[in-house]
Amino acid sequence: METRIDFVRWLDIDVVLKILMCLNDPADLIRASAVSQYWQKFVISYGLCKQLCTKTFPQLASITHVTEPSDNSDDPSGGTSEDSIFRREHRAYASLFQAVASFPARFCIASPVSASSTDNYPEESIVNTLDSRDQILVRASYWSSKGHDDPELPETLIYKLNANFCVITEINITPFEALFQVGSPIYSSRFVRFRMGHPKSSSDIDRDFLDSQEDANDKFVWTYTSQTFPMAQENRVQWFKLPEPVLCIGGFLQIELLGRVQKQRSDAKYYICVAHVQAIGCQLSPAFSVDISEPSNTISLEYNSKEFMRISQDPSALGTNLLPVQPPRGFIWENLQEFVDMIQLQQNVMEFAWINDDFEMDEFDPVALMM
Repeated sequence: METRIDFVRWLDIDVVLKILMCLNDPADLIRASAVSQYWQKFVISYGLCKQLCTKTFPQLASITHVTEPSDNSDDPSGGTSEDSIFRREHRAYASLFQAVASFPARFCIASPVSASSTDNYPEESIVNTLDSRDQILVRASYWSSKGHDDPELPETLIYKLNANFCVITEINITPFEALFQVGSPIYSSRFVRFRMGHPKSSSDIDRDFLDSQEDANDKFVWTYTSQTFPMAQENRVQWFKLPEPVLCIGGFLQIELLGRVQKQRSDAKYYICVAHVQAIGCQLSPAFSVDISEPSNTISLEYNSKEFMRISQDPSALGTNLLPVQPPRGFIWENLQEFVDMIQLQQNVMEFAWINDDFEMDEFDPVALMM
């Protein structure tokens, strides 16, 4: 009989890890874990799906642990054993990676939070930037900053997203053209930049910043900052596609409008005005959500496998405002149903027809390389 060698058993652990981490699709890691019990335990114990996810989405580095609703767990140990923790993380991160690639795109802004300044509140409030296109066509609907002598003075707009854990791929902004002023000036900014993050404390954002005309910038921890994009002084939707999809942990988006280009004739001051704002991405809840504990600011990821299966099989369960699905760049897994079936097998203790495998894994300590 031909001699066969299992490289996972024979090579040094760090070499095996380097080989397996060359895989850039979690479906391949799921397949690898189906080869044998040894391979399965290796993939799960070293958290390879978690490592792949974190490499793709660095924002996940702030997640301290994964939880599952009690009615989703069939673990007799109650989920506190080391093996249970590894398996739970394996299921959650493998499913999360696929959710980002396959859940349909949608408009992700839920409501405005604050503007750094507003001229003629509430007529020129940030609330107007979320008006539908039909409303914009029939009346002058826009947000306006206060006027200023300094053309370099920035402005910021803050929005709450429709979930505290979602992926943003693109932000669209339409500068406002004042057709009622001489020359129809367009009050765009010179540049724009985006931040995403979470409140420092939930109690800090309980009040109405719009009504009190307060700037809420100092109430947030911004865990992601984009590059600076140039903005054209044109009355059109301007698309700002992020270089890579961004996981927003906490559910808040800040738009920084940098530099002013247009003076108003009546007072010779510089203004920035925005007609419309959209954030496009995919909502991961109710399959996934995050919980930020205070005052430690530790962040846990909650994975609901039943909701993941339901949404994967019926994307309309996410509700309205869905856009045609456009998987983010870099995702190569195409057969969603097969992936879901494999995740389901993982959930059900992987009842595969294993190859002959009686080797125990006492030779290595998975915790050591998870640090």
